[in-house]
Amino acid sequence: MSTHIHATAQVDPSVNLGDGVRIGPYVVIEAGCALGEDCEVRAHAVITGRSVIGPRNQIGYGAIIGAEPQDYAFKGADSRVEIGSGNRIREYVTIHRATKEGGATRVGNDNFLMGGVHLGHDVQIGNQAILANNTLLSGYVQIGDKVFLGGGTLVHQFTRIGTLAITRGGTRLGKDVPPYFMAVATNLVSGLNRVGLRRAGVSHETRRALQEAYDMLYHANLNVSQALHELRHKFHLPEIANLVEFVAQSKRGICRARQDVGEDDDE
Repeated sequence: MSTHIHATAQVDPSVNLGDGVRIGPYVVIEAGCALGEDCEVRAHAVITGRSVIGPRNQIGYGAIIGAEPQDYAFKGADSRVEIGSGNRIREYVTIHRATKEGGATRVGNDNFLMGGVHLGHDVQIGNQAILANNTLLSGYVQIGDKVFLGGGTLVHQFTRIGTLAITRGGTRLGKDVPPYFMAVATNLVSGLNRVGLRRAGVSHETRRALQEAYDMLYHANLNVSQALHELRHKFHLPEIANLVEFVAQSKRGICRARQDVGEDDDE
């Protein structure tokens, strides 16, 4: 399939375009960028800052990828955005490049960034994550694989959200969300991401172990170090090992448990 560039688009001659790339009206792609095969860039999108975009990505209307970070520490460093394959990046998404020399803001594979999502400088997104409309991530945020962030989720800088975690719409986070848990309100969790775990094929036995791990962390009158010690010795499952490692490495601390959990929180 041949590459198609609309007559009104401005694509620097140095840009590396793969086969089958489709570039819509009034798109701007600046020098030093690269797009893999079968990418689609829709009208009025801007790709700059030496962004490297892999194959089969859809870049939505008015999206801006690779703009300068919103960081007073940025002094014109040679940094970029790196995007894997198969991502859907919808209208007016903004992805800023890294702050430091040689750094990169990274998005993995098969993610879905809905309209108005913002990724600040040095954000790291795994694979198969879904970020619903108007989710805003500050600098250095890390998002694990298969995470779902509800619409309007706000995440403070350096916060981490673990594999298969979920947030409700409007959640505000400045503490880490452990893998497999559901975050709500402000820096609270309210149980497991049960629906996400089932859809991901996590076995009933493993889900029960994760529920026990949640109870041990939040309801067993143990401090975090004691709970992790108990979990290491009681379970020998990769999901529990992932949970323990994530919590042990937390620098901001993990979200607290919500106390007024209702039936809707346990679905």
